[in-house]
Amino acid sequence: MKVLLVIPPLTQFNTPYPSTAYLTSYLDKLGHEVNQVDLGLELILKIFSREGLKAITAEVKKSKKKNELLDFYLDASIEYENNIDYVISFLQTHESPHLQTFIERQTLPEGPRFIPLDDNQGGVLELYNGLSDLDKAKHICSLYLDDLADVIREGVDEDFGFSRYAEKIAMSLTSYTPILNRLKKKTILDEWICELTKQSLQKYNPDLLGLSIPFPGNLLGALRIAETTKNVSPETKVVIGGGYVNTELRSIEDSRIFDIIDFITLDDGEKPLEHLLHFLKNGEGPLLRTKSRKENKVIHNSDPSLFDVKFKNLDAPSFRGLAMNRYVSMMETINPMQKLWTDGRWNKMVLAHGCYWKKCTFCDVSLDYIGRYEPDSAVSVVDKMEAISKETGVSGFHFVDEAAPPTLLKAMSEEILKRGLKVTWWGNIRFDPYFTAEVTAIMKSAGCIAVTGGIEVASERVLKLIDKGISIDKVAAVTKNFKEAGIFVHAYLMYGFPTETVQETIDSLEVVRQLFKKNYLSSAFWHRFALTAHSPVGLHPEKFKVKILPLKKPEHGLFAKNELPFIEERFVDHDVLGVGLRRALFNYMLGQGLDLDLREWFDVKVPKAKVEINF
Repeated sequence: MKVLLVIPPLTQFNTPYPSTAYLTSYLDKLGHEVNQVDLGLELILKIFSREGLKAITAEVKKSKKKNELLDFYLDASIEYENNIDYVISFLQTHESPHLQTFIERQTLPEGPRFIPLDDNQGGVLELYNGLSDLDKAKHICSLYLDDLADVIREGVDEDFGFSRYAEKIAMSLTSYTPILNRLKKKTILDEWICELTKQSLQKYNPDLLGLSIPFPGNLLGALRIAETTKNVSPETKVVIGGGYVNTELRSIEDSRIFDIIDFITLDDGEKPLEHLLHFLKNGEGPLLRTKSRKENKVIHNSDPSLFDVKFKNLDAPSFRGLAMNRYVSMMETINPMQKLWTDGRWNKMVLAHGCYWKKCTFCDVSLDYIGRYEPDSAVSVVDKMEAISKETGVSGFHFVDEAAPPTLLKAMSEEILKRGLKVTWWGNIRFDPYFTAEVTAIMKSAGCIAVTGGIEVASERVLKLIDKGISIDKVAAVTKNFKEAGIFVHAYLMYGFPTETVQETIDSLEVVRQLFKKNYLSSAFWHRFALTAHSPVGLHPEKFKVKILPLKKPEHGLFAKNELPFIEERFVDHDVLGVGLRRALFNYMLGQGLDLDLREWFDVKVPKAKVEINF
């Protein structure tokens, strides 16, 4: 059968998301005619073109909203239209006859996004001056695009974002009605999504359209594509799956979504799609973890005799059809670690199914994508890396595991060195004591340039509650080993975990300050704790002294369920700390304010840190 797999708007657009690549590889092997399209990239290239900006300008002129940003844009719209194709081409190829004029800031109109550079806020000008000429030009072009994105959000479509579309609508969406109402409203971006969908359907004429929805910011785009498909090609069956679906739509009761889709698959998509395609071709057959509608009710079809393919038996993901040279790199921040997410092209792949630790109490460890741990072998991983590099022409890899297994990373590194491969790679880890100075040195020699991992809370008591299996001194030792090996380190941080006090949050910030001062961290990000239905906290709230509040039942039944409202036995206003925590972190990443009293960062009164100054 003919299958078209689509990445809907919007994920990052410097490199393709790997979900459709894994499915393409698997279904190809079964003999299906499989194609894949990144409609998020196609939308970005449509918007950020001369013709696209002309249409944006016309929309801004029609808008009733007026402000300084939109006035500035209209005054400079011709300059934007004249330069946009040169900017996009440069960010795709990193080559341009205009490189020097970009650096000297002679060519492009400069809106509000350039103010920090002009005013040297946080010392960013000195950091900018220390960049290579290529990175300077990428940063200037990225600020230019950021200004344009702000214009689109202000004057054309408030739901637009570079790596997300209508994310706010899709988060904690217990009722389908808000997304249904948004589907009834069409901006020019929606019209372009429809147009691009029609082009893909005409080109590939699929029997089955598969929409991968990894994040909330992909939901609206996916449903717009599904709606368009049902209007222009009603015989094409539509199935949705992916990370957002797996976590949010497991308990779906509202059947109205089936007006524009036919099936929902849960967890790994390979076997559910294999059985679904057999069912569609033959009109009968068992299904695996597949939801559909019958008599206006959502039904779950899953034959207990069916099972998933072993992760180690999967072939390398195939990015065929996703031309790497069309993706657009950006460098919005000067921080060398953070630019990895948006700058450069990376072959995304997974080393192991699930998480080898799978104990963190805030995490969805009860779900298959984390709870079922199956690692690949080092030889197989490196074989796949070679196959992917040959297919894409890209030698950089981003391992998107929940937490890459330390022993596998070491063995993989040794295999890379044994074969003499020249690759660059980075990925997500747990700050495991296994990462000794010897191991991190081997990883560096094999091409590792960065790691990301969760410190979460730099408080021993809360770390035990989280069941992170690490201690602060071990985290410091591991991050030190990575940094001394020449590997960037990014830390995920959390505040507001149940029973955490304001004092513990401030003490965590002091530990983070010291880690930055010792140069054991390159960058970090604070997340506000969210209680999810599939985590140990969500499943056993009484153990964490929280009460989950009942969800209001929507008229047509529940749509999505993941993040749950709750109250703590002892109230702590964690939200008032967020601004100060982020402000401190922003400065620490620029090397600023590392000796300031922590209380200086907050607009509210907070206690003095109790952590020793030389902890």
